Amino acid sequence: MTNLKRTPLFEVYRESGAKTIDFGGWELPVQFSGIKEEHETVRTKVGLFDVSHMGEFEVKGNQSLAFLQKMLTNDLSKLQAGGALYTAMCYENGGTVDDLIVYKRAEQDYLLCVNAANIDKDFDWLQSHLIKDVELVNVSSEYAQLALQGPLAETVLQKLTKDSDLSEIGFFKFKDGVDINGVQALVSRTGYTGEDGFEIYCRPEAAPQLWRKLLEAGQEEGILPIGLGARDTLRFEAKLPLYGQELSAHITPIEAGIGFAVKTEKSADFLGKEVLSLQKEHGAPRKLVGLEMIDRGIPRHGYKVYSGEKLIGEVTTGTQSPTLKKNVGLALLEQAFTTLGTEVEVEIRSKRLKAVTTATPFYKRPRN
Repeated sequence: MTNLKRTPLFEVYRESGAKTIDFGGWELPVQFSGIKEEHETVRTKVGLFDVSHMGEFEVKGNQSLAFLQKMLTNDLSKLQAGGALYTAMCYENGGTVDDLIVYKRAEQDYLLCVNAANIDKDFDWLQSHLIKDVELVNVSSEYAQLALQGPLAETVLQKLTKDSDLSEIGFFKFKDGVDINGVQALVSRTGYTGEDGFEIYCRPEAAPQLWRKLLEAGQEEGILPIGLGARDTLRFEAKLPLYGQELSAHITPIEAGIGFAVKTEKSADFLGKEVLSLQKEHGAPRKLVGLEMIDRGIPRHGYKVYSGEKLIGEVTTGTQSPTLKKNVGLALLEQAFTTLGTEVEVEIRSKRLKAVTTATPFYKRPRN
């Protein structure tokens, strides 16, 4: 695994016995104790993730809002300082450049969190559309990012944040300058698991100390370090898209089921608006649906889906759901075959196995 990038936490994985893999050019932990155990821990207790490979851009200047309104599909005009927004960034043809989170720190001062594999592409895309009075800076190297996720996340983090009442940070809200056991951090109530929890942005050199402190603080709650394997099964059950699978340059946000992040009614014209408006109004040619296997087999990314002899789409993600204990998948299918309960066939190792379209998300966290 030579020439792979490593996060500031690489050495602490070794202490935790992590098994690492090449993930988009990064050497990252796929699992620590086992994917199923880690998945279950996040669903029922609390887990700690290293997501320092993610990218961060600062957008500042008098025309920042106007610039981001043009580049992003969601409507930032209503976003208040201390608020975060999930959005997509699209090409003119409606295909997706990336999905990302925007943090509004102050008027005309934003922090964007983008997918690791897309950092350079996203930066170049934004740079190529830059307008006067906007400063765009790639600050990815200035941040490490930890995610603390699960029903007991607040309990654990609160032990280390004596000066901040975390219950005041609502969903998709954040607080900057939070003191976590002597480490200054931006703490946002966001995540990629379908559970309650926080994403913590801090200086790279402070991350190993923070990682150890969080694991120590959560011992009583049964905290575990969590790898990419469980991160994928958790986000998949909650139907949170993964760029390169549910979203891509050839898949629009409407097709991928994140139309809620596309505000075609906002006054600003944004890239891809024409195509996405038509898809919102008349339906997209394809739609992401859930599949549950009837025959024995696991639907995997890229497997073809048929109705009779007709190829109607393909699986974007599939696995045996640790929560449901069923073989399920997400598939991008022609619109005509997406009615719930439609029987289809998934080609697995040159055999066509029966499946049925089913409701998503596969998992919704219980509301208190």
